[in-house]
Amino acid sequence: MERMMEPSLTDIDDMIVHEKMQAALEHQSEAWADGMADGIEPEIIADAAIALAMRETVRLHGEDGAEAMLKSLRERVLAGEFSPQRTLQ
Repeated sequence: MERMMEPSLTDIDDMIVHEKMQAALEHQSEAWADGMADGIEPEIIADAAIALAMRETVRLHGEDGAEAMLKSLRERVLAGEFSPQRTLQ
């Protein structure tokens, strides 16, 4: 009889992070929709979201950490991760 492998702690941690990310994205989507319903242009909502994220990143990780995050985001943008035409496989 083949024994099923139990998930490792790393797998469990990855699943928890994924679930938290999904919940955070849902909260952000709700906030975006609320802003749109209040007549705020998408560009303004996006700028405010990025500004808040950067302030929090600098507060938590300092300017070097924020710069590292921006470099990572740049690479992800160039790789097409955020493109609406991107298809997941």
